[in-house]
Amino acid sequence: MHASAMDLGQLTDVLTELGCPQEKASEMAGQLDKRARQLADQKQRSYEEALGHLLGLMRQGWAAKDKGL
Repeated sequence: MHASAMDLGQLTDVLTELGCPQEKASEMAGQLDKRARQLADQKQRSYEEALGHLLGLMRQGWAAKDKGL
């Protein structure tokens, strides 16, 4: 299962909501989609699981940045 252009738009919106700068969200969505596909293949997990894992890591990173860590 692969993300479609519509999914990338949704992913861009999610990244923005998590704290990604608007001007970088679209590019990051493409990179995140690509990495999630790679992880899914490498780790024998679903695309959705891989994407969820990566989004969780990004959420933690932006939360730490916002707290000044």
